[in-house]
Amino acid sequence: MSDLPRKAVTRTAKLAALPIGFAGRATWGIGRRIGGKSAEIVGRELQQRTADQLFKVLGELKGGAMKFGQALSVFESALPEDIAGPYRAALTKLQEAAPPMPTRTVHAVLGERLGEQWRDLFVEFEDKPSAAASIGQVHRAVWHDGREVAVKVQYPGAGEALLSDLGQLSRFARLLGPLVPGMDIKPLIAELRDRVSEELDYALEAQAQQAHADEFDDDADVVVPHVVHQSEQVLVTEWIDGTPLAEIIDNGSEDERDRAGQLLARFLFSGPARTGLLHADPHPGNFRLLPDEKGGWRLGVLDFGTVDRLPGGLPEPIGVSLRRTLDGEAEAIYELLCEEGFVKESIDLEPGAVLDYLLPIIEPARVDAFTFTRSWMRNQAARIADPRSPAHQLGKQLNLPPSYLLIHRVTLSTIGVLCQLGATVRLRDELEAWVPGFAAEDAARDEEWPAAEA
Repeated sequence: MSDLPRKAVTRTAKLAALPIGFAGRATWGIGRRIGGKSAEIVGRELQQRTADQLFKVLGELKGGAMKFGQALSVFESALPEDIAGPYRAALTKLQEAAPPMPTRTVHAVLGERLGEQWRDLFVEFEDKPSAAASIGQVHRAVWHDGREVAVKVQYPGAGEALLSDLGQLSRFARLLGPLVPGMDIKPLIAELRDRVSEELDYALEAQAQQAHADEFDDDADVVVPHVVHQSEQVLVTEWIDGTPLAEIIDNGSEDERDRAGQLLARFLFSGPARTGLLHADPHPGNFRLLPDEKGGWRLGVLDFGTVDRLPGGLPEPIGVSLRRTLDGEAEAIYELLCEEGFVKESIDLEPGAVLDYLLPIIEPARVDAFTFTRSWMRNQAARIADPRSPAHQLGKQLNLPPSYLLIHRVTLSTIGVLCQLGATVRLRDELEAWVPGFAAEDAARDEEWPAAEA
């Protein structure tokens, strides 16, 4: 199936097949074990079949189903290794590919949005898409002025499909939750729903992308393509070549992995400081590693459909709380978390226990250089997911204020990608350079910060 299924009943039936399929394969697995196959072999076969179905259904549906799959894929580092393997390949596919929209549909959208003579705008236009994502696909072309461009065409009915899919997926959240231990799937789906209208609006995306392109123009580390043309359901931007980050994850050298990780962290923290916007869709399909003129690499950044608007950059309490945690100031960090709404007034926690909960999470900021690994991510997930763990019990009592929700998800997602890369990153350098309140020179002014804010 290559067209976007728009009838709610069709999409609902496909999504409903996911949990039904999970249950059916479990029954199949029991039968295989009775037939003499070992539990280990049957388990691997079961996981592979589940991963195959997950990609098939989410990839075909595109829309919110694929958007959920992409968001989920960056967290595969948190899965135990014996489970992660079968899912890794299937989820990675969602980062780079999906069944394409028929050529006739692409031409119809271009004719409607760019005019019947739309071909006159291009010297060349490749009908075969170069990439397909959750709400649109990209075609390589040559603009009438000779520039190579990427033409992003939105799937007809994408908005309806997004809302329908995410509504259905929220009903299955409990069944899908075990895919990433320690992560509550339902808020992730709810937050994705909240961003639907923005992502469908290519005018907003064009504004956000051009703001980044202007700011990072001629930057030594980051490349953002300029916007060439925008109309409803069609966005034309400059084309950039480069190696997709998914390929670096699979086959990159140690130097490439480390450089990609450093630049990813730099973009995460410098973007809000320089543009007042946070790129909020950090899955590997949106990044490229480009060679520079000096024999090194730059990071190419794509897809600005989802951004968080942070006029003053990242909130200063983030930097202050990170530094106070690193300095072991239990009482001060607890007071700050209460002021910012991370601890509700009705909750009373022991500051030392809160500090113990936070320190392992911010371990990458404690050292000059930290190597992100899947095992570190799995240990963090297991510590928080285990109901017997003090960290699990304390974590359940913490609150995530709405203003921090997207920042939290983007940070976790970026860390997930760094762990997939296995990159060694000087994270502390980026925090000191770009996050208000973290740098050592902020310490004197910060001593009076809570009182001043109050």
